[in-house]
Amino acid sequence: MSEKTTALDTRIANHEIANEITKEGAFNRQKNRFTTPFGNQPGELPVEAGRYRLLWAPIRPWAHRAVIVRELLGLQDVISLGTTSPVRTENGWEFSLDEGGVDPVLGIRYLPEIYAETDPEYTGRATVPTVVDVTTRQVVNNDYFRLTNYLETAFKPFHKEGAPDLYPAELRAEIDEFNDILFHEVNNGVYKAGFAQSQEAYEQAYDVLFARLDQLEERLSKSRYLFGDRITDADVRFYVTLVRFDSAYYSVFRTNRNRIIDFPNIWNYAKDLYQTSGFGDTTDFYAIKRGYQLGNHADNPYQILAKGPDLSIWNEAHDRAEKFK
Repeated sequence: MSEKTTALDTRIANHEIANEITKEGAFNRQKNRFTTPFGNQPGELPVEAGRYRLLWAPIRPWAHRAVIVRELLGLQDVISLGTTSPVRTENGWEFSLDEGGVDPVLGIRYLPEIYAETDPEYTGRATVPTVVDVTTRQVVNNDYFRLTNYLETAFKPFHKEGAPDLYPAELRAEIDEFNDILFHEVNNGVYKAGFAQSQEAYEQAYDVLFARLDQLEERLSKSRYLFGDRITDADVRFYVTLVRFDSAYYSVFRTNRNRIIDFPNIWNYAKDLYQTSGFGDTTDFYAIKRGYQLGNHADNPYQILAKGPDLSIWNEAHDRAEKFK
């Protein structure tokens, strides 16, 4: 653990209900604190290999999508990766999986330590993904909404040969517009339902979520991916919600009108992505189940982990390649 601070003596919140529930009982996610972009312009974060460490929890969808993009683009040796335990503790995300219970590069036990070291006055949650500049030991970016875009553009000089163009210039405006809707109604929509503290707020989020899923089911009846025959940043963002839905959101967050396997097009699309390198091999279902079902938002006093669902179905054949050849 860092000698400068411990998680226990920080002012950092470690649960969404601390500052993110409105008086009407609706969940209003906090804004990101560290949003400086990566680039080569004055005031931007310099793009250098080996300078940054990406901290993530396999349970969290925002963090997972950054890891997927890192894999797809071949940035594993450019940006190092630190992994927390899937169950958030009362002191925040914990590096209990590492030897000695500390991150091997930063030497911290709890994620809030590096936030407090960076900004002792910070009172929000310490979130994943977090990008730390290892040369300064400072949190430099936790902007989950734009992070994958920075990996796709600013870090392009370090992309592996043949890396996919996940954020093509000619589609960026459309992808940005789509991603904004996807975030508010689906990615964050499940959390709006799950963290709601009033029936009205829950039902509003629930209805918006499934109305949008119905529309996406129709959209995916016409193309293999969200933007035609190529995987884009939008697919990464949709996938991370889909892969958590039946194992976690359906029960823990009460988003139970349908399971993902009940949407024929979305389900085959999700299997298609899962079976694509970079997606399924970065998906840890055990961590996802533990994080949501045993975490401090699960209302599970006896810490019982659900036995299902059957995860083998993710490897069953899908119809996407044949349907859209």
